[in-house]
Amino acid sequence: MLTPDHEHGPLVPMLLVLTVVTGVVDAVSYLELGHVFVANMTGNVVFLGFALAGAAGLSATASLAALAAFLLGAAAGGYLARRLPGHRGHLLTAAVAGQAVLVAAATVLAALAGHEAEGVRYTLIGLLGFAMGGQNAVVRSLKVPDLTTTVLTMTITALAADRTGPRRLASAVWMFAGALLGALLVLHANVPVALSLALVLLVGVAAVTHLASRPHLSQGWTAPR
Repeated sequence: MLTPDHEHGPLVPMLLVLTVVTGVVDAVSYLELGHVFVANMTGNVVFLGFALAGAAGLSATASLAALAAFLLGAAAGGYLARRLPGHRGHLLTAAVAGQAVLVAAATVLAALAGHEAEGVRYTLIGLLGFAMGGQNAVVRSLKVPDLTTTVLTMTITALAADRTGPRRLASAVWMFAGALLGALLVLHANVPVALSLALVLLVGVAAVTHLASRPHLSQGWTAPR
């Protein structure tokens, strides 16, 4: 599951690591930032409907904030993809480096100010939502089949319907692992520790992708037509 392939080079293992990041940050946001997702926008749209209907424990404002941040991040990711269209390694390195900066800022904020105050909580939602929106847009432009890193509904449907696809299974397993790790760290340690795990993974992806993008290791970085 972590072996580079001929067509996509190191992209497959790197995207699986980003899928773990998704699970971790959504565990943080759902468990500690007011029952809201920062990566799974399908969930936020549903939560928004529930909140507007008066369901307890859900915030329409938080769901809207996450949606807005995600959309802004996706717009930024799309812009970056248009600026770096020729080499997928360079694009992923730049995108994940920027994402790491945002997650680092969220980690420091949570460590210094906690996450209980409303202003801090919404800032964390904004930083993480923007980071995950950018990730989603960039991954979409990388054109690696069955690895969206943030959405699993169609992936799981295709896995059951087609009865094929190791990447589909890997995507579900790695997001589950990320969610489990994130939840364990939130529940038994704290939010900064969980976010630090996401940050370490992002820095690792950026570093490995940068090194693997060197000219003599360029196989798999050109997007398929």
